[in-house]
Amino acid sequence: MRSAAKRLTAILSIMAIGVALSLPAYPAFAGDDGNSKNVTEDEIVRALAPPPKKPLTRGLSIAPQADPAPSASETKLIQSVRGRSTRSLSSTEREEIASAAKDKPNIDLEITFDYNSANISAKSLASVQALGRALTSPDLKGSTFVVAGHTDAAGSEGYNQDLSERRADSIKRYLVDKYSISATDLVTVGYGKSKLKDPSQPMAEVNRRVQVVNMENKTTASK
Repeated sequence: MRSAAKRLTAILSIMAIGVALSLPAYPAFAGDDGNSKNVTEDEIVRALAPPPKKPLTRGLSIAPQADPAPSASETKLIQSVRGRSTRSLSSTEREEIASAAKDKPNIDLEITFDYNSANISAKSLASVQALGRALTSPDLKGSTFVVAGHTDAAGSEGYNQDLSERRADSIKRYLVDKYSISATDLVTVGYGKSKLKDPSQPMAEVNRRVQVVNMENKTTASK
């Protein structure tokens, strides 16, 4: 009886292995396990790089196009908030920054934080480090950047506003401490849940993000 039981167990084990081997293998993609996809330094540089300078037109009827540049009011605004603490910004100043930033090179980063905290999660450190390398690259170094924190719609307006500000500040501290970026070159602002990326899905993860904007709006020579 014992011999028959052993043979049966062996047969069942072989059958189980055969079934497992016959199942299709699916590749693992970033984000399948709930983790955010880490962005690369090159992706950030391409997103934040100033637009290329348009070549001069030789036609007599078309005047050379001037390089786009921040308006006097935009320049005054950015100078007034450089070096300011995130919490010191008024709601009017936050909206003015959003308006000035809307046509500037920008990128949304899926940076997650520890629960109910401004501590950067371990799984998002690679993205923050890529951001630090990008902002100190020759293409971007020395520009002024807005680092804006956003939340989803869960929770009260006041709670989300405070959380978004603390998280934007956390990113700034990391970049200043680890990459020696000048604190005055990073303008931090929190928008809480006031500017959802996907208003149709207010609780969606896509709304929980950090947006980085290159406020210089300079141009580079086209190659």
